[in-house]
Amino acid sequence: MTEMMLLAAERAPIDYMAVFRQLVGSMGAMLEIFFFTLLFALPLGILIVLGRMSKNFFVRALFKLYISVMRGTPLMLQLIVVYFGPFYLFGIELSSSYRMPAAIIAFTLNYAAYFAEIYRGGIEAVPQGQREAGQLLGYSRPQIFFRIVLPQVIRNVLPSVTNEIITLVKDTSLAYSISIMEMFTKAKNLMTSESSLVPLIMAGAFYYVMNLIIAFVMGRVEKAMSYYDRKEEKEYGAKAKSKLFRIGKRSA
Repeated sequence: MTEMMLLAAERAPIDYMAVFRQLVGSMGAMLEIFFFTLLFALPLGILIVLGRMSKNFFVRALFKLYISVMRGTPLMLQLIVVYFGPFYLFGIELSSSYRMPAAIIAFTLNYAAYFAEIYRGGIEAVPQGQREAGQLLGYSRPQIFFRIVLPQVIRNVLPSVTNEIITLVKDTSLAYSISIMEMFTKAKNLMTSESSLVPLIMAGAFYYVMNLIIAFVMGRVEKAMSYYDRKEEKEYGAKAKSKLFRIGKRSA
């Protein structure tokens, strides 16, 4: 106990600014994984949900299996398979520069599966009567989808998509499993070298502030979507009533 107290007394004070600068410098890897995952996973999720809802049994079963595997296995395992798989399966030797592309591929494949299920729930939540109202107004199928169904789907899925984006921010720390020096890994190394929890607390604060910003931005988008959806619903309702009134007069 005495030796530990002497070591603590002799330990140099932590340079908080130096720790802060090193953590900020390591944010690049985290942000790169975050933004590229969203860039690829959001549209890929649309393609997957189209396959998941296909009328062809085999296509539907294939995409259902893909979603099940991606959601049912750990993301860390998927990272390791994507990074080491080419060597162990095909004997392809890749340099360390492949680490970041491997992380982005694994994150994209994983999150696209989650986004696909979110999209599916949003599409199925749109009442069939909305499509029938569009047909009554003389809209084509693409017009019904883009003008009536899609805005409602976006509004329905925004809260769930926001939750997944917030989870993605925290999941970027799993990139350490393939030796990517992102912010959390840097914080752990600094904790060891400085013998202090301060680097981890600072890293936690970075994650928290970033998620606060995401929640605020997505909340504003959700409010804007709700306003425009209510406005369009009133317009469509008025048009549909007018159309029904004209049809009724002609029938009479």
